[in-house]
Amino acid sequence: MSDTQLARSNGGMVTSPHALASEAGREVLRAGGNAIEAAIAIGAALCVTYPHFTGLGGDAFWVIGDGDGMLRTLSGIGQAAAELPAQTTSTGAIPLRGAAAALTTAATVDTWVQAYEISKNAWGGEQSWSSLFDRALGHASEGFPVTPSQHFWQSLRADELRALPGFAATFAPTGVIPAIGERFAQPALARSLERIARFGAREFYNGELAERIARGLQQAGSPLSASDLARTRARDEAPLRVPYRGGELVSLRPPTQGVTTLQIMGTLARFDLGAIPEGSADYYHLLVEAVKCAFVDRDRFVSDPEFNDVPVDDMLSPATLDAHARSIDLRAARAWPHVFRPGDTVFIGATDRHGRSVSVLQTVYFDWGSGVVAGDTGILWHNRGASFSTHPAHHNVIEPGKRPFHTLNPGMYLQDGRPRLLFGTQGADGQPQTLAAVLTRLIDYGMDPLSALARPRFLLGKTFSDTRDALKLEEDAGADVFAALAARGHEVSAIAAQSPLAGHPGVIRIEPDGSASGAHDPRSDGRALGV
Repeated sequence: MSDTQLARSNGGMVTSPHALASEAGREVLRAGGNAIEAAIAIGAALCVTYPHFTGLGGDAFWVIGDGDGMLRTLSGIGQAAAELPAQTTSTGAIPLRGAAAALTTAATVDTWVQAYEISKNAWGGEQSWSSLFDRALGHASEGFPVTPSQHFWQSLRADELRALPGFAATFAPTGVIPAIGERFAQPALARSLERIARFGAREFYNGELAERIARGLQQAGSPLSASDLARTRARDEAPLRVPYRGGELVSLRPPTQGVTTLQIMGTLARFDLGAIPEGSADYYHLLVEAVKCAFVDRDRFVSDPEFNDVPVDDMLSPATLDAHARSIDLRAARAWPHVFRPGDTVFIGATDRHGRSVSVLQTVYFDWGSGVVAGDTGILWHNRGASFSTHPAHHNVIEPGKRPFHTLNPGMYLQDGRPRLLFGTQGADGQPQTLAAVLTRLIDYGMDPLSALARPRFLLGKTFSDTRDALKLEEDAGADVFAALAARGHEVSAIAAQSPLAGHPGVIRIEPDGSASGAHDPRSDGRALGV
């Protein structure tokens, strides 16, 4: 857990789940760089310093806005291999680890270069591409102190991961899991980063590095090929929007669950939260019931819109949101049999001295992804392909070239067309739930970012320590709240106060005068830093 403080600045701000990565972004802002350039530097650094939650072999999502007419998203989702093994097109489950889970390409690096071009063309960005990788390269080649988070997740998954191709040699090179604070280097990853810095992002997809990645994955047993990598492109799309309290919340289109977060908040907009005490049983009950409404729609519809019709306009229409609000019984919980999806990721927020802003999420899906390192590249590959269904009638059924459903959904809150809040969180199915709590506390209750992040949160669904689809609530919510929720029919179980299971969100608030305040969750290793 970090020594999180509320950061304040008049010259720009960054936040991320690792202090060294935040420092990389602040350094770019101090050098005159803009928010996109800072976020690329942070993202690259996190691929080194937070390897259990993000990496070059994963996916990424951007929301970019400046208040001068620019508002766009980058949806960086790798597509399924063109030639899939027979077992992935049967009704058997896709494995969660190993090469059989490494079924989709990785689009994080392509989001970086597309964002970099936006920076140059729209914001006059002047930082060189290679300079944005300086901190990441240094940490990979010279090492960095292992975080409590990395040590925890590697220890937890030790038996599951140690025999997977390249994992132990990369992440336990001395034969034991690195201790907290021990200096940990990744020389093979440093060489891969150096090629990306030197030859550009498409080196990852078309160059000599791409050939080595594909060869390493195929030797491990993945169906991904060099031609699959070459076809990988992030989508530059207009965001989804929903009105909220005199402003507008924006997020990404399917196959992300951005529409789900917006449905939750659009439903909550139909209630007078000002009349409901924050942190009361009434407060948690309303948020949980709004989550349930949106999750039912999500599980019916959200998938790759290039393969299926996803009715986002209808899902966000006033009629649908009105119906969701009317369906909520303020005195009784709705039955909840739905399956929980796990996953981990990192949030990056950045705003520069001109108010130009980005919200970014990067991920390898599960902590440590597939567990497979691609040959001699030092690149850990994600397991997002495991989120596909193998049932032929399912809207998220795996097909060649298809992008899987994604839980990631960073966002922004705009007022008068200008970014006022940047936000996102780790946590898969927990992401919309965590964001609902954080956003209502920021917008409806006027809390500062640190206060909003530190308050008790909930998680509807399974955890690795509790496989019931129960309502998990941090114990500092209070015994009276637990009792009142149970009386309404919620199956409630306590998790520790400030539990990492409650997500690792970050927030930057931008005031009309251009000043900013921000924090990263006190449950994380992160930090917001002002310029």
